[in-house]
Amino acid sequence: MNINSPIDEIKSRLDIVEVIGSYIKLEKAGINYRAPCPFHAEKKPSFFVSPTRQIWHCFGGCGTGGDIFKFIMEIEGVEFADALRILAKKAGIELKKPSFQYKQWQTEKEKLFQVCESATRFFEKQLAQSKTGKQAKEYLISRGIKPEAIKKWRLGYAPDTWQGLSDFLTSKSYQLEEIKKAGLGLSSEKGSFYDRFRGRIIFPIFDFNSQVIGFGGRIFKNKDNKEIAKYVNTPQTLLYDKSSILYGLDKAKVEIRKKDYCLLVEGYVDLIMAAQAGFNNVVAVSGTALTSFQLKMLKRYSNNLLIAFDMDQAGNLATKRGIDLAQHYDFNIKVVSLPENMDPADLILKDVNQWQQRIDQAESIMDFYFNTAFKQFDKETAEGKKLIVNSVLPMIKKVSNRIVQSHWLSELARRIKIKEEIIEQEMKKIKPEDQVSFFQQDEQKIIESVVKTRRELIEERLAVLFLKFPEKKDILKKQDLNIFSEPIKEILINLDKKSKKNNSDFFNQLALKAEIEEIEEKDVLPEIEYCLEEINFIEINNQLTEISWEIKKAEQEKKWQKVDQLSKKFNELSKQKCQK
Repeated sequence: MNINSPIDEIKSRLDIVEVIGSYIKLEKAGINYRAPCPFHAEKKPSFFVSPTRQIWHCFGGCGTGGDIFKFIMEIEGVEFADALRILAKKAGIELKKPSFQYKQWQTEKEKLFQVCESATRFFEKQLAQSKTGKQAKEYLISRGIKPEAIKKWRLGYAPDTWQGLSDFLTSKSYQLEEIKKAGLGLSSEKGSFYDRFRGRIIFPIFDFNSQVIGFGGRIFKNKDNKEIAKYVNTPQTLLYDKSSILYGLDKAKVEIRKKDYCLLVEGYVDLIMAAQAGFNNVVAVSGTALTSFQLKMLKRYSNNLLIAFDMDQAGNLATKRGIDLAQHYDFNIKVVSLPENMDPADLILKDVNQWQQRIDQAESIMDFYFNTAFKQFDKETAEGKKLIVNSVLPMIKKVSNRIVQSHWLSELARRIKIKEEIIEQEMKKIKPEDQVSFFQQDEQKIIESVVKTRRELIEERLAVLFLKFPEKKDILKKQDLNIFSEPIKEILINLDKKSKKNNSDFFNQLALKAEIEEIEEKDVLPEIEYCLEEINFIEINNQLTEISWEIKKAEQEKKWQKVDQLSKKFNELSKQKCQK
């Protein structure tokens, strides 16, 4: 190993099982680990991690695989340089040598990370030391947020000046264009530059690795009684994409897996108050609807979601759409009902025991829909019954399990005292919603699998069988080896020396597949013989096709002797094909 290479040093310090295990839930499978693939939708685990080879591979729909760097690139959606930086941080390695190689590693993203980190320190200092910042801190404390939580979540204050932050950052040699790209500054129509966040409490937003990628700014007092937005957030940037970020996930992921459920709240303060009270499996959607990307991230840790949104949001279309999407991904969903005109932060500040009680009494999503509808409308009147059915029936229709669906139809019929057959007829009138649009765009980002020929698949199958049962290699004849492609041929020749002679990604992938292969020894020989016959059959077909083209070419050139020779060869091969 070249110890001067940060890539090799990172690989020597980090274990691939621990790194991948911090993103998805792995379970032991013999000497390897497995999980549902995080890169395509599946229920049966086809994603395997090999601690001995330090590789991973999906043997299911997407067929992708690689080393620790490839995993970070795919799961984080980053280039190699950013994967290197992320893993270097995990390994405790500083990439600080001012070499040409290091300059190449420094991407535009890295520069924006530095801008965001410097801005966070500026905001923190303003909260702690400036006169108005201290007032902002007093406001946070009045909301119940303790000083240690302020420090943990790196809360800050943006001074109420046009260029306070940008002046500070330019003094640190950052360019105005970099500040703008980080979402921290804007240019006016007249060309002047000014700060996006002014006179606001600042909530830094962290990525999965606890690096600051954006900010949320909240007013804490009305300035001149003007109507201004309560929150201002970082726009879409190279670092920040609100559809893929869940506030607090970097700190909650371990606890979510440990408790096997995720508690979803709406705002920064809700989350901080919950975490401060010891509920560390909480993440916030920060006012946006749940997206496919966010749900797939949560799916890595648990299948159970508890939603604690404000009660006035219960009928919000975006909220319902997020819930529908979560149901599509087979989450078990419950709703934490909150007192009227109270959000989680208010309830926790008032009585943390009541907050715990509400969590313990969380309703299933269908119970929530039912209870909400029956509270809103009068089940004793014809109009009320109609409104209840209109509210609840579309939700029942979305239930894919017929037994569960039948249960809720019966429950609805019983509670409004209408025959079940009538309600079923009403349900048939409901036009199915085009739910594909909720998640289709994200699904299209799934890595496309490489389409392999039948011959390639059979060759790889043979290699896997021989790697698992090398003692069966005697069935191979010298002439058999010549029909294989070079990579497979090399593996078969070196079966006895596989650990020394083979260390390619392709070999490691097949060797991992051999380790997880479940096949009884009595079935091995027949399958090997079948695969060999099929490859020979394909080889003969290919030769016949090639000879056919040669015959046509010879006929066009009027080389009749060659036509005769090729025809004889064609007939001999055809006989061999018939015999097989």
